[in-house]
Amino acid sequence: MTSSQFTNLAATIERWPIAGAFTISRGAKTEAVTVVAAVSRGGQSGRGECVPYPRYGETPEATLAALQAMQEPLRRGLDRVSLQTAMPAGAARNALDCALIDLEAKAAGRRAWDLLGRPAPQACTTAYTISLGTPEAMAEATARAAYRPLLKIKLGDDGDGMRIAAVRKAAPNSELIVDANEAWSPDNLAQNLAACADAGVTLVEQPLPAGKDDALARIQRPLKVCADESAHDRGSLEGLRGRYDAVNIKLDKTGGLTEALAMADAARALGFDIMVGSMVATSLAMAPAMLLARQARFVDLDGPLLLARDRDGGLRYDGSLVYPPEAALWG
Repeated sequence: MTSSQFTNLAATIERWPIAGAFTISRGAKTEAVTVVAAVSRGGQSGRGECVPYPRYGETPEATLAALQAMQEPLRRGLDRVSLQTAMPAGAARNALDCALIDLEAKAAGRRAWDLLGRPAPQACTTAYTISLGTPEAMAEATARAAYRPLLKIKLGDDGDGMRIAAVRKAAPNSELIVDANEAWSPDNLAQNLAACADAGVTLVEQPLPAGKDDALARIQRPLKVCADESAHDRGSLEGLRGRYDAVNIKLDKTGGLTEALAMADAARALGFDIMVGSMVATSLAMAPAMLLARQARFVDLDGPLLLARDRDGGLRYDGSLVYPPEAALWG
């Protein structure tokens, strides 16, 4: 085998400043730390970006090391299919899976969705995130974004009823979805869901901690509830029935686009609504997720809108409308 037939891998940690701060119930951050995998073979190259998530014990350094450990398997012929069992689901596998898809597409001179037998993505409306804060601060931030058709509101502290009421008053015409990031408890669940229903919220995401969400099956839910931290890959879906109405599919949780597409098909077959989500990252991380958008009731791919700047050649956003990637970016 000549050197031009080997698949070579390079991985780097990147840091992208956030515009202001991004605050959820677990804390605030002022930069997005991503890891990018770049694979090359025969003069072609492909890229994938992931966000290591401390919630699952991931760090940028460990993610980088996990990717670097795949160099020799790639040189021995590891492909995207065998990757699914060679690495566990998570951020590192996501970056490499997406990079390999990008490489396959560029080597074939075709778009990724054609190679994968999926319909071409179309421009779609993404949610725009309002960070957790005081009711007054959230109302002020919401008023600036009230022209957007879909807002995702971060909750997860005492006084969430006042927060969502203030947000609704500041954006009377926007569709609202809420993300509590596991911060509610069985004791305040019904009260908080009722406050969201009163404010006309369409969906509440992960109100209770993963693994401690049995209360969702015991109450009358006044609006749809979506699993995020409780939903990882196809194997997690069956256990969500009766507690959740929708699942948030994120490539960093599924371990890449390959599993994410399969999970979306399985979720729809089980009757779940689909949200396609993301971490705060650049357009390179959002681009593969666009292939899920046509199956999704909710699209939450606003990461680049929350950054001080996106990478060159990123996705085109027109307000909350996000357009499919150009081939030079991904796929």
